[in-house]
Amino acid sequence: MQAVIMAGGKGVRLSSVTNDEIPKPMVRLLGKPVLEHQIEVLKRNGITKLFISVGYLGNKIEEYFGTGDKFGVEIEYIREDMPLGSAGSLFYVKDRIDDDFLVVFGDTIFDISIDLMHEFHIKKNAVATLFVHPNSHPYDSDIVVTDDDSKVIKFDSKNNVRNYFYDNCVNAGFYMFSSEVLKYFTELRKMDLEKDLLFDLCGENGNVFAYLSTEYIKDVGTPDRLDQVEKHIETGLVSGRNLSNKQKCIFLDRDGVLNKVNGFINSPDQLDLEDDAVDAVSVINNCGYLAVVITNQPVVARGMCTLETLHDINKKLQTLLGREHVYVDDIFMCLHHPDKGYPEEDPTYKIECDCRKPKPGMILNAAAKYNIDLSKSWFIGDRTTDVLCGINAGVKTVLLKTGEAGADKTYDVVPDLITDNLLDAVNMIVNGEV
Repeated sequence: MQAVIMAGGKGVRLSSVTNDEIPKPMVRLLGKPVLEHQIEVLKRNGITKLFISVGYLGNKIEEYFGTGDKFGVEIEYIREDMPLGSAGSLFYVKDRIDDDFLVVFGDTIFDISIDLMHEFHIKKNAVATLFVHPNSHPYDSDIVVTDDDSKVIKFDSKNNVRNYFYDNCVNAGFYMFSSEVLKYFTELRKMDLEKDLLFDLCGENGNVFAYLSTEYIKDVGTPDRLDQVEKHIETGLVSGRNLSNKQKCIFLDRDGVLNKVNGFINSPDQLDLEDDAVDAVSVINNCGYLAVVITNQPVVARGMCTLETLHDINKKLQTLLGREHVYVDDIFMCLHHPDKGYPEEDPTYKIECDCRKPKPGMILNAAAKYNIDLSKSWFIGDRTTDVLCGINAGVKTVLLKTGEAGADKTYDVVPDLITDNLLDAVNMIVNGEV
């Protein structure tokens, strides 16, 4: 596979670092340019041919990397004599690429298992696959809206006034394309990758898909983010998140752990965060563990709300967390409720299943999706059904005894830790105190 790196940016927001003497992709992290970090990851993933699109001070990039021999790849340069936007320079490769290829922006640090993304791309028969993820600032990021099959329906621009709740599903600026997409580049002109290409390709009848992953990717477009990414490289968080490595996870029940207990929540208006939820999730986000929600949600089966409303409830959870710069990596729900006899119940969900806690199905599905080492993972819940679910899945368990928490004595089980406070539990786990 080949890759095109868009490296023509000036980096206005990084002017205090570049001093207008180098282009943005040449900013150094731990002694190496951002672009060199990218090339190392791409090479490790089997990318042998790179096209680097250069513009502002592009000679600095060409002088440093040359033909790529000393970096173990072949490099050709696309020289933008005029600004071509985030996609216009693909015109130059339309007759030189005849297979799937990557488009990468030169201001990101990432460590991604590209083979897994490619498998997804092929399975979906996609013309374009976007790498998407939850991040710590969804409120000023472009949100990708998908259907249940991961097909991209539309983009929710960061410039929109969002007086509504939304999924924390952010376009990370890392793309895989079929060579078929190059037929749309019929003339040399300035083009925006989203507005002038992807917008027209997505929708219910389109063929653009979103590949959701917990792997590390972050732009270094500001001095603060540059400092943060450098720390993440040093601590091993960047490389550790690659899904070729076994992951550690802190699984979290939803009601009574992340949000306050309020009966059967069947409307977004009923959901409010627990007081320590933001601080606890922040610790998880920055320590190398994944944060995955595991929750029984029988409200649809009981006829108390629609599936769409349930999704809106989860969107509120993600939006409230995102406003505080934290996120959960994924949410797994069991919609089933085998007990029958409710007046407005939906028989579709009145079945025995393998996912309803205390059965371990949701945890096992998450472990398969994200290569999670269950022996090094934890489940924090507020009921003994959560504890038994964790035990059945082979993870260590925490029981929070707050409010109604711990009141369910249906199962005679013993958790590894009993505490009153979510944040205390998370800190003890990440610090190896339990």
